[in-house]
Amino acid sequence: MQLIINGQSRDTQSEVLSDLLQELDITAPHYAVALNHQVIPKSQYPSTSLQDGDQVEIVHAVGGGV
Repeated sequence: MQLIINGQSRDTQSEVLSDLLQELDITAPHYAVALNHQVIPKSQYPSTSLQDGDQVEIVHAVGGGV
């Protein structure tokens, strides 16, 4: 299946969000994921199904400040 991940088209065999994140090697402790413009709670990653053409946005939190 083909997904749009952070604006880039990518082929994947992952059928649920948690598998996709593992495939992408997302290990940062602080990140958020939106699927088709809806933020998905981390507790729902294993049960969130992916469909061909879905848009996934992955945002990493970055600390810092002045």
